[in-house]
Amino acid sequence: MLNISTDTLPRTCLSYLAFRIAFQDTLERIVLADQMDDISFDGFGYLTEVPFLRAVPPRVQLDLLASTWAKHFSAESHAGTLVDESVVYAVCETTARLVENESEDIIRFLRGGPMDIQLVVDHFLASEVRRLHLSLPNEGDFLLISQFEDMQPDAADRLKIKFHLDAQRLECMFETLAQYHVSPEFAENLSGLFHPDEVQKIDSVMNPRPVSKDDR
Repeated sequence: MLNISTDTLPRTCLSYLAFRIAFQDTLERIVLADQMDDISFDGFGYLTEVPFLRAVPPRVQLDLLASTWAKHFSAESHAGTLVDESVVYAVCETTARLVENESEDIIRFLRGGPMDIQLVVDHFLASEVRRLHLSLPNEGDFLLISQFEDMQPDAADRLKIKFHLDAQRLECMFETLAQYHVSPEFAENLSGLFHPDEVQKIDSVMNPRPVSKDDR
């Protein structure tokens, strides 16, 4: 269970939908970028919904999504960090936007998953997905933090005090910007969101095998 402030993110088909769709959309864009073999093809992925985390590499974005999902899927209680709150917000907003604009992708991304969902892809569904994060008692600190990026340290500190922002709680957001590799627990964290055979295919994208001379 993932606890956000004083509430728990509900374990429903909506949360499964939001996490899986946002993951699949970002993964598909990673595959496209790899096919283009363009290292400058960056700045995409579900987490770009959070301005402060736009520079996080797409593969790391998926690692963060998997980690937050694992907390949500776990039978044990986990206190959500500001990064977890960012992930929940971003997957909901990304999925709601795709529901509104790319309805065919929603059905395709859900196909073959561990949860069989029968739903109507319409504006009502988009509203329900957004309500999933809007109903949580967070104060949106993960959105406010981007305002401090171009400020002098003293001015930023005064603003943080004004908005009652806990510097220690913000630290995980800065640490995320320094993360460039997928964690060893990545595949395990996808349990419940993807079938094992799906995880194998995902892992081949996330950790591509170097091409040897024999493969050429």
